[in-house]
Amino acid sequence: MPSHVARPINPTLWTLTASRAPELSSEAPSRCDVVVIGAGFTGLTAALHLTRAGRSVTVLEAGQLGAGASGMNAGFVVPNFAKADPATVRQKLPSAEADALLSLVGSGADQVFAIIAEEQIACDAAQTGWLQPAYGDDMAQILRRRAKDWTELGRPVDFLDARAIRNETGMDIYSGGLIDRSGGTIHPLNYLYGLARAVTRRGGVIRENSRVESVERDGGTWRIGFADHEIEAEAVILATNAFTDGIASRMGRTGVPLKVYQVATKPIDTETVARIAPNRRPVGDTRSNLFTYRLDRDNRLISGGMAINPIGAFERVGRAVVDRLVSELRLPRHPGIEIVWTGTAVMTPDFLPRLYRFGEGFFGGIGCNGRGIAMTAQLGRTLARLALGEPAESLPIPLQSSRPLPFHALTPMVASLALAHARFQDWRSSRP
Repeated sequence: MPSHVARPINPTLWTLTASRAPELSSEAPSRCDVVVIGAGFTGLTAALHLTRAGRSVTVLEAGQLGAGASGMNAGFVVPNFAKADPATVRQKLPSAEADALLSLVGSGADQVFAIIAEEQIACDAAQTGWLQPAYGDDMAQILRRRAKDWTELGRPVDFLDARAIRNETGMDIYSGGLIDRSGGTIHPLNYLYGLARAVTRRGGVIRENSRVESVERDGGTWRIGFADHEIEAEAVILATNAFTDGIASRMGRTGVPLKVYQVATKPIDTETVARIAPNRRPVGDTRSNLFTYRLDRDNRLISGGMAINPIGAFERVGRAVVDRLVSELRLPRHPGIEIVWTGTAVMTPDFLPRLYRFGEGFFGGIGCNGRGIAMTAQLGRTLARLALGEPAESLPIPLQSSRPLPFHALTPMVASLALAHARFQDWRSSRP
């Protein structure tokens, strides 16, 4: 057994409502075609595509399935950028590269729901669409142009006027909004479990509590060492997201970590559901201090937030998030808190996804930027293509060398200052 056992998965709404975890191997081969480091959405999606292509794959997870961001998120499936849009991407990249990336990102939700259907994963999948209400007339004009750009790219995106957004949310503070009809929601932990079952069903090996300690090139192959074992592989995929210890530091230190708190209320009444989410569409508005909500299968409201001061934040943020739901949605009564949990997201400096080459046949991917479920489906598939030998020039995300951010240890402080500024901006814009 491994000598290093990572922390178990923390309690979340998803651990309370998940199906049984898949049975995984306690053994690992001495050789395979590809080793994937990290068994989150990105790693398991890459492994799934590789096993579908007939490759032998071993996935090594430092902790337990769901202990990272893949098990800690809110289950929104959103196929676009959190802090960019088609016009921004076209400014940053050459035309052909921009179009390829936009096509990849825009179809992210479709890719998620296609995998769910193909692998028959039971995860409360609901492709009902995703709403982005616009706070203020200026933002409404921005979203109107953004919807037009996505529509011209062939995506099912429309701009809704203020009345339509009020009918969708029960809120009259918005000046319109964007709807992407390919978005939706899932139970993220059950989706992760389903990906794991799909990989093992095709002969892939997934080993938990197997923290990788070394990845070294030996002639034409890679040697991956962990605990009491070593695997020889032709290719390696690093899919460790925000983690920054050991091998994961090669990628985790290239982005800004954000600690996000998620909160689920007790179930709300059906009359309120019909008013605030008649089509059960998840919502994320345009304010700097983002307001989001969705329903789970039992009509719990799920929302999230961040903390400027991390001390005592669990209880404080939980209360604040639910109080905001009560106020914004004009709930007839306080629903109470079911559970609060937290995870870490990563933002890249340009808010775009990144692919890294760490050596011949050794690749990594990061940069979901708050769009973890849809983006990981595309990152995982693209990493699998690299491991299968496709040339980097044919891929929709540019391949680059990794460079850690200067003063990475200070980035949480920067994130706290940015949150404080966002709240001030929202307060100022809400004044008469």
